[in-house]
Amino acid sequence: MQAMVRLLSLLFVLFAAQCVYAQDEDEAAEDGAPAGAASTYFSIKPAFVVNYGGAGRLRYLKTAITLRVQTGGGSSGMRDVRHHLPYIRHSLVMLMSQQTSEDMSSMEGRELLRQAALETVRKVLIEEQGKQFISDLLFDAFIVQR
Repeated sequence: MQAMVRLLSLLFVLFAAQCVYAQDEDEAAEDGAPAGAASTYFSIKPAFVVNYGGAGRLRYLKTAITLRVQTGGGSSGMRDVRHHLPYIRHSLVMLMSQQTSEDMSSMEGRELLRQAALETVRKVLIEEQGKQFISDLLFDAFIVQR
């Protein structure tokens, strides 16, 4: 009987230790990244649909954006991006709505927009958090109706 109690106690301790270990892994990867990853990706949902160009015929741009967030060194980057997402979205919408038809008709113009969007996101996070942890901005989809 005593052996059975010891065995059950041992199993209980092992189970509890496993739960604590799993919880520690979850906290380490809280930002959605595997433990030890140098960066992770954050998709801004929903996709952006923005009118651009000014007077004349209605033009729109639809794009899906993903941010590459640095997660090394215990950074809370993903949590900070989520917290400031409304401001980030607003800033990106304002940037995209200022584009012209000429900007959107070439690959060079689209690349310049991508770089400007990256700088816009970095500026928002520096302004709000005092630090920058976005290493890149990617267009997952890019549809232009001219």
